[in-house]
Amino acid sequence: MFRLQTENINIGYGEHLIVKDLTVEIPDKKITTIIGSNGCGKSTLLKAITRIIAHESGTVILDGEDISKQDTKKLAKKMAILPQTPESTNGLTVGELVSYGRFPYQSGFGRLKKRDYEMIEWALEVTGTIEYRFRPVDALSGGQRQRVWIAMALAQETEIIFLDEPTTYLDMAHQLEVLELLQKLNEEQERTIVMVLHDLNQAARFADYIIALKDGQIVQSGNCESVITHNVLKEVFHIDAEIGEDPRTGKPMCITYNLMKEEKQQ
Repeated sequence: MFRLQTENINIGYGEHLIVKDLTVEIPDKKITTIIGSNGCGKSTLLKAITRIIAHESGTVILDGEDISKQDTKKLAKKMAILPQTPESTNGLTVGELVSYGRFPYQSGFGRLKKRDYEMIEWALEVTGTIEYRFRPVDALSGGQRQRVWIAMALAQETEIIFLDEPTTYLDMAHQLEVLELLQKLNEEQERTIVMVLHDLNQAARFADYIIALKDGQIVQSGNCESVITHNVLKEVFHIDAEIGEDPRTGKPMCITYNLMKEEKQQ
């Protein structure tokens, strides 16, 4: 039984379909990573599942109910999303930005209550950003800002968190920092994490379940051993990959690759 799944959804912009007749299940309390080439529908799928954009047909089901029929604030208490390019913070401090995560729980004049302050404090603590509370978000490094945005998503107090390329523009150390934080949240808080990643080795290292997309359809899904393979990567990315074993995790890793030039031209 899956809390979250899609049934035959079609998603497009104008007359152009990006995701076609897609049925996908998201394992509960696991880390799911979506991989695929640029333009294959990864971000589009995330936006449709979280109701940022509408899907043309089919159904997205959460807890047995079509999300299109669920109340917006109630839905925001179940799932949070960190987009690929977060909006401008307009001089907000870290504390102010993280407090926005409490919007689904506010009513009337929108004043924060005791529970709100407790969750904001917890989110700052768990992401290691409490020392930046009074600093402008724009004054932080890329890795620090990303942790602050994750803190805002955590303050939203949802069981499911979506992240669209959370490591983009970060150096290797900060990428690892963010991914280890998400892994910790999954293991210690049992949060369901769904994210889009470009780095195949990061996907294999941190994901329990991987979905490989091509042209808006699933090529392969399952554990990393069944997805990070020569044949799957050949079909999805048109690369001739050498797959080995990560000496630290025992998981598959892409050691090197070449372009499949002839097949790509065809």
